[in-house]
Amino acid sequence: MKVYQSNEIKNISLLGSSGAGKTTLVEAMLYESGVIKRRGSVAAKNTVSDYFPVEKEYGYSVFSTVAQVEWLGKKLNFIDCPGSDDFIGGVVTSLSVTDTALILLNTQYGVEVGTDNHFRYTEKLNKPVIFVTNQLDQEKADFDKTVEELREDFGNKVVLIQYPVATGPGFNAVVDVLKMKMYTWKPEGGAPDILEIPDDQLEKAQELHNALVEAAAEHDESLMEKFFDEGSLTEDEMRQGIRAGLLHRDMFPVFCVCAEKDMCVRRLMEFLGNVVPSVDVTERPQTKDGHEVEPDPSAPTSIYVFKTSVEPHVGEVSYFKVMSGTLHVGDDLQNVNRNVKERINQIYAVAGQTRTSVDELVAGDIGATVKLKDTRTGNTLNAKGVEYDFKAIQYPDPKYRRAIRAVNEAEEEKLNEVLTRMHEEDPTWIVEQSKELKQTILSGQGEFHLRTLKWRVENNDKIAIEYKEPKIPYRETITKAARADYRHKKQSGGAGQFGEVHLIVEPYVEGVPVQPSYKFGGQEYKISVRDTQEVNLEWGGKLVFVNSVVGGAIDARFMPAIMKGLMDRMEQGPLTGSYARDVRVIVYDGKMHPVDSNEISFRLAGRNAFSQAFKEAGPKLLEPVYDVEVHVPSDRLGDVMSDMQGRRAIIMGMHSEKGYERLTAKVPLKEMSNYSTSLSSLSGGRASFSMKFSGYELVPMDIQEKLLKEYEATKSDEE
Repeated sequence: MKVYQSNEIKNISLLGSSGAGKTTLVEAMLYESGVIKRRGSVAAKNTVSDYFPVEKEYGYSVFSTVAQVEWLGKKLNFIDCPGSDDFIGGVVTSLSVTDTALILLNTQYGVEVGTDNHFRYTEKLNKPVIFVTNQLDQEKADFDKTVEELREDFGNKVVLIQYPVATGPGFNAVVDVLKMKMYTWKPEGGAPDILEIPDDQLEKAQELHNALVEAAAEHDESLMEKFFDEGSLTEDEMRQGIRAGLLHRDMFPVFCVCAEKDMCVRRLMEFLGNVVPSVDVTERPQTKDGHEVEPDPSAPTSIYVFKTSVEPHVGEVSYFKVMSGTLHVGDDLQNVNRNVKERINQIYAVAGQTRTSVDELVAGDIGATVKLKDTRTGNTLNAKGVEYDFKAIQYPDPKYRRAIRAVNEAEEEKLNEVLTRMHEEDPTWIVEQSKELKQTILSGQGEFHLRTLKWRVENNDKIAIEYKEPKIPYRETITKAARADYRHKKQSGGAGQFGEVHLIVEPYVEGVPVQPSYKFGGQEYKISVRDTQEVNLEWGGKLVFVNSVVGGAIDARFMPAIMKGLMDRMEQGPLTGSYARDVRVIVYDGKMHPVDSNEISFRLAGRNAFSQAFKEAGPKLLEPVYDVEVHVPSDRLGDVMSDMQGRRAIIMGMHSEKGYERLTAKVPLKEMSNYSTSLSSLSGGRASFSMKFSGYELVPMDIQEKLLKEYEATKSDEE
């Protein structure tokens, strides 16, 4: 493979819903460019892209796959992305390191939820978009309806480059209104016959050609002037205008392909090579400090590792983009994130599991290497003297949680190592060892996402695992002031133990001071604040500790021990054993013994006094509440709303968006356990949602009582 320069390299993400035909299109492009000698198929489980065992098992893409082709003197780096929303991490990663998005549509179904979801990410990351209509040979293919839906969703920026003469099983011809030619294919596809447009298509083709010329001229002043003067543009001038429209997201061209029959694939690649912006003119990558990095092959070398995978018979493979300079075999680079040196012993150009050794790659190119010692996904590697550190890729928050454990306890440590490795491969798998819940919590994008992980762990790593409903991280707090005292006394030969603590607890509210006096049971307790400590709790909220002891009733050296006793109980709340928060504790009196008082005595006295007072202070449970945003087709909104209300949701708002409704709500985490599956069922797989932690809210009294009974029953069982 020759060394391609930055102005010859095009980086392209291949997006679209499951079943749109992305993997099949990649197969056809690799075949047409000579990378492979024979096209595989998803059904035969022998495609270049879906080569992992789990992908062959399930018949859908799980990982994004790099595939590179050489075409008309250009290098096209494709990243074939999974279509399922459960594997959205691959889409986000790919769009972060490529410059253009091809969004495939299955013309049997038109614009699907995956189309909308993927388009939103291109919008967020400001990437040019080309729509490719596929499966035009299917009985239910409807090109006109698909284009109509595209324009409804994405406006008049949607501009046809091609249209099919007819759809259905007899599909074999398209009219190209950029070249003003008709392309026809024999049943085996491949190279087309290029013909003049027949008379019965000429009027339609000319009308669409004029619309394309006008759209191309809009994005370049010189072209606009020529268009007004002459009423037309040359093919090269139209390409120039389309390229400008793509760069500014002011034009979304529409192409036709039948990937399975290898029809119109060559013409699509020709357009990508000639028109799609190359890396030297696209948006510059930025470092964490906001510095824009030019893709200059003569500058010092810097690469960004965007993906790591453990692959059959190879081991760990690191996929990278050259951000600056030229990377050579044998280069020594510094990992800025982990402060280690790495030697690049091998460089590969990649087409799925096929890797071709190359000696160098220049700025903007994408490649892979193996056997890096200590480099992880998201790391930047620099040549000496360079200090670039590129921004980490921002992934969506997880929306499906399960507790995970090895069936055989002896394999827990091995399981943790596997989960750490798998997070490297897919950063949207989040693993948390929860000290609070005493569970390993695995979070992901949906039920399929976690089911796929389970298959891989059990089949590839031979560890039997099970999922359980995760516990909910409740919090405990109080709603009123209360008082208690506790004497810890122990005498059993030798030195004894003695400590007595009198304290008041009350809810802590920012800005509300300690009162000068409190009344309990008709008795007044005057408070004289000597010292205040505020502890920001690692699980949220505060503990405020007030020393109001006068007259030396408790020596100052025992105050830290009392504080430790309080923290013991805050870490295991008196109600359900959950973390407690937002409590102010005022220690105002106590007693000590000149010989038997020690730290352990006051720690135990403080802990027990706090527990008694807490239970008298109107204790309440708090539950985690999430901001949930649902994108649902308008015709399914009623069902989704009813389901939400059954989940104790508070609806915050609704907003219409091109045939979809965006519903926002606050929903308790406990009610979101199976939401991913339920929403898919309610909407026929057409809705999507995201969720983000909002805060803690009071649990309704009936649910609190139920949780308290469950906790008491658990304690009884343990005893």
